[in-house]
Formats: sequence, C-alpha cells, structure tokens
Amino acid sequence: MAEKEKTVRKSAAKKTAEKKTAKKAAVKTAAKKKTVKAQNKQELDPVFLTGFDRYLINAGRDYKVYKKMGAHHAVHEGRNGMHFAVWAPHAKAVAIVCDRNGWNPEANYMIPLEESGVYEGFIPDMGYGELYKYAIHTKSGDILYKADPYGFSAEFRPGTASKTADIDGYNWDDAKWMTERAKKRTFAEPMAIYECHLGSWFKNDNTDYKDGFLNYTQYAKELVDYCGYMGYTHVELMGIAEYPFDGSWGYQVTGYYAPTSRYGEPKEFMYLVDYLHQHNIGVILDWVPAHFPKDAHGLADFDGEPLFEYADPRMGEHPDWGTKCFDYSKPEVLNFMIGNALYWYDEYHIDGLRVDAVASMLYLDYGRKDGQWVPNKYGGNGNLDAMEFFKHLNSVIRGRKDGTIIIAEESTAWPKVTAAPEDDGLGFTYKWNMGWMHDFLDYMKLDPFFRKDNHNKMTFGMSYATSEKYILVLSHDEVVHLKCSMINKMPGYEVDKFANLKCGYLFMFGHAGKKLLFMGQDFAQYHEWDEKVQLDWWLCDEPLNKSVQNFMRDLLHMYTKYPAMYRLDDSWEGFSWVNADDATRSIFSFIRRDGTKKNSLLFVVNFTPVERTDYMVGVPKKGRYTLIFDQDGAVTKESGKKTAFTAKAGECDGQPCRIEYALPAYGCAVFKFNE
Repeated sequence: MAEKEKTVRKSAAKKTAEKKTAKKAAVKTAAKKKTVKAQNKQELDPVFLTGFDRYLINAGRDYKVYKKMGAHHAVHEGRNGMHFAVWAPHAKAVAIVCDRNGWNPEANYMIPLEESGVYEGFIPDMGYGELYKYAIHTKSGDILYKADPYGFSAEFRPGTASKTADIDGYNWDDAKWMTERAKKRTFAEPMAIYECHLGSWFKNDNTDYKDGFLNYTQYAKELVDYCGYMGYTHVELMGIAEYPFDGSWGYQVTGYYAPTSRYGEPKEFMYLVDYLHQHNIGVILDWVPAHFPKDAHGLADFDGEPLFEYADPRMGEHPDWGTKCFDYSKPEVLNFMIGNALYWYDEYHIDGLRVDAVASMLYLDYGRKDGQWVPNKYGGNGNLDAMEFFKHLNSVIRGRKDGTIIIAEESTAWPKVTAAPEDDGLGFTYKWNMGWMHDFLDYMKLDPFFRKDNHNKMTFGMSYATSEKYILVLSHDEVVHLKCSMINKMPGYEVDKFANLKCGYLFMFGHAGKKLLFMGQDFAQYHEWDEKVQLDWWLCDEPLNKSVQNFMRDLLHMYTKYPAMYRLDDSWEGFSWVNADDATRSIFSFIRRDGTKKNSLLFVVNFTPVERTDYMVGVPKKGRYTLIFDQDGAVTKESGKKTAFTAKAGECDGQPCRIEYALPAYGCAVFKFNE
C-alpha cells in the first residue's frame, strides 16, 4: 500500500511539474507572439480609423473615404511614418510589403479592425515616393500581391506597385474659374469639347524615356495653346486613372485614385487642371465604373474571393471584354466608387466626369447570351443595383451646386437618363447622343447621289432632341478598328472629301446639342487613331488639311460668340427647320435662336457637288441678313465677298419672306439677322 501511494504521489508530482512546464512554455510562447506582434504590427491601436469611420465605410456613406483608406502620413508613438488601411474581409491575414522590408510578406502584418473587414498598419520612417503593395494571405494558403485600391500614385508600367504620394498642399490659382463655374447656368453655356488621349496627342523626341510622353506640366501648356487658338471650351482626357495596358486606352483601370504615372505625379496633374482653368478651359475625365481588368495586382478576387465584383460570374464577368463587373449591391463598393468620383472633383478640381459604358451597367443581359445572365427580382433585364448607384451618385453631384457635371455614354434608348432622380431619372447632366452620331455618319459616308434617299437620317435627331440633355459626339470610337478616319469616311475624290467634311461639321455645330470632337478630326488626319504614335501634326501645313483646321477654328469661335448656337439647346424655342424636306437637292436649312430675337442665325448646307445659282431660302421677316460664315470659314468685309442680303416679301419654304443666294457645290452659309 505504501509503495502504491508513493507511486501515485510521484505520478501526481510529475503531472504538476508538466503543468508548470506547459504553463511556462505557454507564457513564453505568448510573450514571443506578443513580441512578434509588436514588431510586425507595432501594436497600432485603431485610432486612425475610428469606429464611426468603419461604420460609414461599411454603410457606404463616407464620401471622403480616400482620406482614411490607402496610404497616408501619420505619427504613431512619436514617430513619423505611413499609415495603411485596406478592405479585405475574406483574407486570413494582410501584410504590407515594400522596399523597407525586402517585400517580405510576413514582416509587417496589419491589424484586422473589428467587424469591418478593414486592416490597418503603420511603418515608421516611411515617406512619400516609396513603392508598396499589400500581401493578401488567403484562406486557401496563397499569397496575393495587390496594388492599393486607394493608392494615390503608381509605379510606371510595366511595374505594378503603388507609390506613396502627398496630394495635400497644392496652391491652386483657379479661384476665379471655380467661383464663376458655380454661378453659370450649365445648360445655357457653350460646350465644345476636345477629346484627347495625351500619350498619342503629342510626343517628344526622347522616346527612350517613358516612350516619349510629355509630363502633365508640358501637356498643360501645349493644350492651352492649341485649344485656346482653336476655340474649344473643354478638354476631355482619356486614360488618366492608372491602367497597365496601353492598348486599353485607359478603360481597364487598376488604380482608380492614381493619375497615371505615364505623364508624371499627382501634383503635376493638378497643375494641368489648374493651368487650363486659368485660361478658361474646363477639364472632363473619362471614368470607368462599369468594369475592371483581371490583372493579378488589381481588384479582381482581391482578397482571394470575389470582393469588388459580383460573386456569380453571370453578373460578375463581362464575356465580351474579359473583365470583371463591380458589385453595386455592396455598400463598401459603392463607397469606393462614389468616393472616387468626388475625389476627382474635390482634390483635382475637375469639372466633369464622362461615364464610360453606362448601358453595360444598366442591362443585365448586355453582351450576354441566354443562360449567361440573371434576371432581376421582377424578372427583367435591368440592373437595379446599378440604377440605384447612379441615382445615389448623381444626387450627390447635383447637390453640390458648384457647376460640376457628369455625362453618360449611354448607347440605347434607356428613358430619363438626364432626368432628376426624384423624377425617377438617373440624374446625369448630359447624355452622349449616340443615335444622332450613327445616323450622321451613315449619311456622310454615302455618295451624294444616294443621299436624297436617306435625308431623314439628318432630320430624325431633332425629333427627340429635347428628350434628354444631349452632347453630339464624334469620339475616338468612330476612328479606330477599321472604321476609317473622319476624312476617309467621306465619299468622292480628295477635294470632295474635304468639302464633305466641312459641310458635316457645320451641320453638326448648327444642330441642337453640345459638341465633342476627337483630336485629329479638326485637321482631317488621314489615318485611324493609333495610341502608339502621335498625331500627324505635319498635315497642318498641307493646304487641304490646313483649310479644314482654319474652317474649324472659325466655326468654334463662331459657336462661342453667338448664344443662338447653344443657349437654348434643350428647347424647341432654340431651333426651327426652314426646310427639312429638300431631299431631292440634299439641302438643309434651319434657324437657331437664343430667345432675345437678336443675332439669330440662319444655316444652309448643301450636301451635293451641284451648284445652285438660283437658290432661295425662306426667312421669317424682311430686313438685312448678313453672311458671316461659308464653306471657307468666317466671312468678313475684308474677304471681298458679298455679306449683306436683303430679304424680300414672298412665300418660300413656308416662310413669309425669302433671300436669294447663289449656293456653291458643297456650299455652306450662315446668316445673322435680328427678328
């Protein structure tokens, strides 16, 4: 019995010793973990992103979300450095990788913030201009190296890292522009937009450095010189948000908050906007909330699972483009997108966003065959999430009341695109008039002999011109992919092509609606647009090309000089046909008014190579009609041409009076008169 008791005590003592050893080991392990945690996470308390911040992010209501997410200078425990925050709710762990830690995915783990899906971290002594990514440790055991969705700058391609950047402290000099913009009546102002892809607009001779791209500062001066000379009111810039592949033209974005590094740093882009504003030129950016690419460093499957995109591939992938589609049902995604739109308005002073591929967002079956899409809860093909996204975003923009605008590239007959959200509209300021564009180009490509049978293609646009707030566009999409340049769409011999093009441009600028031309179209560049090479500027010294450029310069200046050409674009009071039915002769005549009965404009355009020496056009009253523009451009007293015409009584074109004017082949005429 004594021996047995001794054995039991010995066994108990052993167990007690084992427990003590295990406890010591546990304490030691805990201390080691605490030390590692302290080293890797710096024991950062979630003081930068407060509970309220996280609530707003998860609710989709933090419109300044970019001020907290991403990389920002911060001071922690008395040390300067960079604070990082990223949304990755499906991740097992997230770390910051950069030059400072040798891109080690286990060197700087981030802290998951309670019930938010957000991770934050701090690296002491890190400053601006340093490259970094997030190492996403997935549940499957993989490590994904992702660029920062909220990164303010990015590495020049082919590099894919984000770069810390300071976007605060720029000294803006555009206060006058910003103040006046807020006071203007948006729809009553002229808008002649120059659509421009900077990288192929102009290059320097040093192609070994960034493929010959100029920087934003240099582009600013060149754009002001050219657009000021020509008379454009706005520049619309393609491909500003960072993207990896030049051939996407900037429509497959990986850095929504980063001005592309192709042309310089964020503050240099601020300078570009500032400089254009100082010279009375507005700035519009292409914006792509419809889809994003599958590049490994981008938003696709960001934390190892679908996050920014819909999980169901029938909604989350675009089969035609091979891209991912944003999930507009997630508040955090809405916050990312709406915050991004406002970021460009607030931090870069841009005047407008042109939203790409709106139709692809609105229609669940866009570009999809049966079985490739999911109907909405009512059984229809409308994306209810996207509709609410637009209404939410555009309500916020309308509520700013600072003159900023937002434009829809919407290619269908979706109703009320520019109507107010409270009237069940989507709330856009303007809509690209794609229907007018296709009809116009179909007509212009025809041999003049066949135009009489397609006369309605040029008149139909006015039948719905007031149904939306429209911009008439001849965009980059119309001069690529074997569609031919504008000049090479025109029929006839070379001289006829140029005459045709001038007639088309005058008709376009006389028609109701704001205006947009793509670069190179205003001097009749021959070859299709190619993003790899600059425009053929040498053509501006060729007589025929120069004649088109001069014609467009005069036309643009006439457009901005006479309010009749723009003030009542969205009203039938601003436009009336004189003769919309002269199909046999392919001649169009109409009047533009501004509501003052002063400086009304009568347009006449002859779309055939047949001279009409006995031409008469109806006018509303007797009196003096002054020729101010023809097929050669602005007509002045010094030109030697007859400029004064007197209207005589006598019915013509349903009008009580008429003027006689010898209309040349492919002739154009604009007469100024008072009513």
